[in-house]
Amino acid sequence: MSHILIGILIPFLGTSLGAAVVFLMKKQMSEKTGKIMEGFAAGVMVSATFFSLLEPALSQSENLGRLSFLPASIGFLAGIGFLLLLDHVIPHMHMDESTEGPDVALQSSTKLILAVTIHNIPEGMAVGVVYAGYLAGSVSLASALALAIGIAIQNFPEGTVVSAPLMAAGMKRSKTFRYGVLSGAVEPIAALFTIWAADLVVPILPYLLAFAAGAMLYVVVEELVPEMSEGKHSNIGTISFALGFVIMMILDVALG
Repeated sequence: MSHILIGILIPFLGTSLGAAVVFLMKKQMSEKTGKIMEGFAAGVMVSATFFSLLEPALSQSENLGRLSFLPASIGFLAGIGFLLLLDHVIPHMHMDESTEGPDVALQSSTKLILAVTIHNIPEGMAVGVVYAGYLAGSVSLASALALAIGIAIQNFPEGTVVSAPLMAAGMKRSKTFRYGVLSGAVEPIAALFTIWAADLVVPILPYLLAFAAGAMLYVVVEELVPEMSEGKHSNIGTISFALGFVIMMILDVALG
């Protein structure tokens, strides 16, 4: 079980290391750097969505014949709906300072942390789902590790992106680091909960793999892609997206 625990902690380590970048930064992260990080994270997530989640979901449903698309389709749309629900019920703020969810009296820093926390829930679930699949013998350990490493890689810039604006707003570096780490703590919690419910997860594994894929893609399309594409340096974000996509694809194919 130790290798499973290590696997679900790897993405959390990525977020924590990314948050630690604030100790090396100047007061504010440049717009260009932000787009590079957002584009890279988006590319990794899109690649993981297909190669680590949707493709296995389709493969595990082959016994349904012509209806093998059903579990992946239903799970994917359910994942989109779940993140859409969270967007409406949890107050949070995007990087462009636009807010969503209920109108409640919370500090901007708190809303920003909640936004990243929302992002991390499907990523933690994705890791938990593949490790539950590993315990059931339907997913290889290498494939589960590839997804954990890939999410950790995209969590590195995500940890920086959530911490840097807090520092720019005047918060101490040590406090911004703690908040960045805190935003990633939901991932191992979500992963552990999913593994704990393995007996329920395994019979509907194709649905849950696709569910995690839909939730992750919602984050990419709804937030990361618009943020990396608007204003100046949009081509930098696109190039970074391509690089992140290819790196995750290599990881999944080489380790899977």
